[in-house]
Amino acid sequence: MKTISSSIAVLFTALTLASNAAQSKKLDTAQIDELTGLKGKFNEQEGVYKVSSPRTDLKISVDKWEMPPFMGLTSWAAFMPGMKDGAMVMGDLVLMQDEVNPVMSAALDAGLQVTALHNHFFFDEPKVYFMHIGGEGDTATLAKGVRAALDTVKKIRAGNLQPAQSFTSSGIPAKSSLSTEAIQEILGAKGETKDGMFKAVFGRTIKMPCGCEAGKEMGVNTWAAFAGSDDNAVVDGDFVVLGEELQPALKSLRKSGINIVAIHHHMIAEEPRMIFFHYWGRGPAKDLASAVKTALQTTKTMAAPPK
Repeated sequence: MKTISSSIAVLFTALTLASNAAQSKKLDTAQIDELTGLKGKFNEQEGVYKVSSPRTDLKISVDKWEMPPFMGLTSWAAFMPGMKDGAMVMGDLVLMQDEVNPVMSAALDAGLQVTALHNHFFFDEPKVYFMHIGGEGDTATLAKGVRAALDTVKKIRAGNLQPAQSFTSSGIPAKSSLSTEAIQEILGAKGETKDGMFKAVFGRTIKMPCGCEAGKEMGVNTWAAFAGSDDNAVVDGDFVVLGEELQPALKSLRKSGINIVAIHHHMIAEEPRMIFFHYWGRGPAKDLASAVKTALQTTKTMAAPPK
């Protein structure tokens, strides 16, 4: 018992010292202001410095009511001293649909993490999405990452004040006629076909609080569905990933030009903890299949060999 108590005391002391060390660090708030281009506010009680950027460039209505930025239409990033690195940042960016993926790429390329993507409202015009970001590192790098994301928004809106209504101007063929054999060969999996379309599903296994194992048929799966023609196709689907797999998979798909449309969880208290993200891509069918395959290779999801 004494040994256990001593170990707990040592651990508690170590955590306390680490916490005190982090709290003793001071953020260079002037540097954050300069690099983000925003004027922040400091919360002394929590040791957090927060910069905000309200979306005043667009008129956004929710339930037919023009919504002031104060009511939840403000992008923000909060900085605090880090335990290991110089600082930690967490934030939430208010984005239009045509801003999400360019901003995501800018954030990822700048060394930030993208941790969630979802809606906050129903009946919003134009449609608004919220992208959560985070990261640990030196203060300057994190602040520059936030600035890169916000500057991307400004660049997009400078080109066209009104948000785009689609990813591309070209239409998707009304009748699908895919060469499914080529897609199966690239993915390394035999899938399901219907009316010239193709779908492949790759399962994983988790354990739920009841002790039950849940797998592919219970929804713990990555899937990709293809439609259109060989040279003008669309792919949509869902990835299931571990926390440490999320950023590599996102980076892989964005590098291939695939759009990410949602990041969230599907279950509660599963083991291991899984994250799901949905995607949408346009282009030649083989290119889309290769993009999905490359992203799959960043995860531990294994494709079954084609039969």
